[in-house]
Amino acid sequence: MEIFRTRAEVRNYLEQVKPEGHSVGFVPTMGALHQGHLSLIEAARNKTDLVVCSIFVNPTQFNDKNDLANYPRPIEDDIHKLREAHCDVLFLPEVGEMYNSADKWNIELENLDNILEGEIRPGHYHGVTQIVKKLFDIISPDYAFFGQKDFQQFVVISFMVKKLGLKVKLIMCPIVREKDGLAMSSRNVYLSQEDRQHALALFKSLSKAKADFDTMSISELNRNAMDYLSNAPGIKTEYFEIYNADTFEPTTSKATEKVIALVAARVGKIRIIDNMILNKN
Repeated sequence: MEIFRTRAEVRNYLEQVKPEGHSVGFVPTMGALHQGHLSLIEAARNKTDLVVCSIFVNPTQFNDKNDLANYPRPIEDDIHKLREAHCDVLFLPEVGEMYNSADKWNIELENLDNILEGEIRPGHYHGVTQIVKKLFDIISPDYAFFGQKDFQQFVVISFMVKKLGLKVKLIMCPIVREKDGLAMSSRNVYLSQEDRQHALALFKSLSKAKADFDTMSISELNRNAMDYLSNAPGIKTEYFEIYNADTFEPTTSKATEKVIALVAARVGKIRIIDNMILNKN
C-alpha cells in the first residue's frame, strides 16, 4: 500500500498508475477503522481496479470542539488494517494540506441540512460537502463508497454530486453490525459496558418497527418506537422518524417503494445514530 500526505503526491501517483480504462474506487474515512469501513474497502476492491482510502479528521464538520479533540486517531492500527484489506493507496493529509485561510465554500442544500442531523448539528453538512468535494477533486474517483449508517450524509453527498455535475458514481453499502445488532461506529469504543447495553435500544426500536410494518400504520410505528425509547434506560432520544428513502421526506404512506426509519440518541456521553429500511422486500 502506498501512503501519501500531500495532494500533489497522491494526484501524480494516480495519474501515473491508473491504466486507461481502469477504474478508481474511493473510500473517504476519518480513521478509527472498524469492520464497517473495511467492508467498504472490500466493496471497492470487488468493483474497481484501484482502491484509494483517505483518513482525515475533518474539523469543519464538528460542532463540538471537545468531540473533535477526543476523536480516536489510532493511525498505526488503521494502516495495518488497510494493508490487511489490500487497499492500494492511503491518502493521509494534515489539516494544513486540506484547508487554508483563502478557502471559501457555499452550497445550497435546500432543506437537507435543516432536518434531523442537519437541525441538531448546524453547519455539519456544510463541512462534510466541503471536504468531500475537495477529496473528489484530488482523487478523481470513478466510484465512491459510503455506509448506510450515515444515510442522511449519503443523501446530502448525492445531492451535491448531482447539483455540481460531478463525474463520480456513489455506492451505498449495508450497515455492518456487532453480533447483538449495535451498528459499528468509531465512537463505540467510548461506551461503558453499561452504556453499551443501553445502546442496543436503538437497534431494538428499529427492528420492532420493521417487524410491525405490515400490521401498523406509520404513525403507530413512530409512536410505539418513541414510547419504547422514552422508557429505555440510559437513552436520551433526539429523534425517531420514518421517511421516504428516495425523496428523504417524512412519509405516512406504506405504499412508498422504500421506507426508512432513522433514529438518534445520546447514550452516556456518546451520540449514536442508526437506521433501517422497513419494507420487508
